[in-house]
Amino acid sequence: MRVSEYYELGRSQPELDFVDVDTETDSQVFMDPRAIRIQQSEFSEKCQMLLVSFFHELLMAITKDDSDRVYDLLGQLNEPNETHLGYSKGRSRGRGLGGLGAESVARMIRRSKAAKSGVLADLEDTALFIPGIKHDIVSDIATHILRGALIGYTQKAAEFYHIPLEPQYSGAIWNPDKCEWEFDYVDLPRVEDDPLLLIPKSIVRFQLTLDEKKYYNGFLAPLHEAAEIDARSNLVAILKNGTPYVSRDKLKEKYPLNKVAIVEYTQKFTGALDRYKSSISHLTSPVLTHEQLAQRLDVPTPDYDALLGRMKGIQAGKTGAHLYHQAVEQLMSALFYPHLGNVRLEREIHEGRKRIDICYDNLSNMGTFFWLTQHRASQIPVECKNYRKDPRNPELDQIANRFSDHRGRVGFITCRKLYDKTLFIQRCRDTAMDGNGFVIPLDDSDFEELVRERNAVQGASYRDKAMFKLIRERFDALVS
Repeated sequence: MRVSEYYELGRSQPELDFVDVDTETDSQVFMDPRAIRIQQSEFSEKCQMLLVSFFHELLMAITKDDSDRVYDLLGQLNEPNETHLGYSKGRSRGRGLGGLGAESVARMIRRSKAAKSGVLADLEDTALFIPGIKHDIVSDIATHILRGALIGYTQKAAEFYHIPLEPQYSGAIWNPDKCEWEFDYVDLPRVEDDPLLLIPKSIVRFQLTLDEKKYYNGFLAPLHEAAEIDARSNLVAILKNGTPYVSRDKLKEKYPLNKVAIVEYTQKFTGALDRYKSSISHLTSPVLTHEQLAQRLDVPTPDYDALLGRMKGIQAGKTGAHLYHQAVEQLMSALFYPHLGNVRLEREIHEGRKRIDICYDNLSNMGTFFWLTQHRASQIPVECKNYRKDPRNPELDQIANRFSDHRGRVGFITCRKLYDKTLFIQRCRDTAMDGNGFVIPLDDSDFEELVRERNAVQGASYRDKAMFKLIRERFDALVS
């Protein structure tokens, strides 16, 4: 039974911001610290701070050969049950990290050549350099380090989706100020007899982004080839046009591809690891799509027509405002994912003096929403107006006043029907021309067109699915 079913949320995975895991077993997706590092959001910033703090403390203990401190940091960690991510078959159960045990994992890291050589810098590097450390172990360790941030996310998601909470034991929470583990009682959802931590689907992957084969082939092997050519070694052959080259098969015979050897190559070619990590972005580590999650988790793909019908069935006016608000969020969350994610409802800004109906982080790696980032669109606010008439300047000013350089200057205002769409778009254009940001209006007929666009590209490439023609045309109308 999935979280959505257990709590009768009336939603499926496409309309949920978190991974809709099976509450009785594990789902085979994993938290990826590198996926967190390439995001720009308040949640990711907090997570990055926790990761940096913990791993710096661990490396300091290893450098000092302080085995007690290493085991204090890693020794109590087990395989976390509360996320339901991993490989357990049948009921989720903590067996120690990756089934190896926390002490074994601590020993592997402490004794590794990577740790002793100084090439180890981040948590995800352990899977790159240390034999036996894989994505499931890194995901488990990340869960423990990030538990405090995940508790905060879960509490907000529970409020968002009306999931009940109850006080329970937190497990170990990393305190980055004191650099030690703390324990507390916190409010969390509970499934049967176990606490539940919800995980944003924007930070999970099937495998870790850092990959030793990609690192070797793309960043180390070319340097080995260049060195062999400079040395005019017996690995070098000459093409008919006189160009020297080295067979990749022969190169791998001399420089094998394994984790221990990769540590040596990283030491030899200083800067290669930094260049590899710098190359990783939303472009190379995109958020999992609806289709990928559906195939891996056995959950449905979006039914855009049903979501549209639900929204259109709500009567315009004040009494239906809350239902319209929810229906717009569900439709937009499905339509615009994986480009927009980490949704929040009624996010407070300016110390609570103003509220935004809906706010998304812009996670896009290509297409329309990625293009919008050049106009400072790291976050996308949405205001929902269930009016029987066109919104006017006060409503337009309301969302424009909530833009900032930090949050972004692109947002949406949704309404039921723009009776004079040309005039309202002109008002939005005036706002843009005055330097007050870009407000994109969408009414029911626009959502109908967006749904037609999505349905038309169901079997198309990911690149084609990243294009939202209506959104681009509406934005162009603001600046042309």
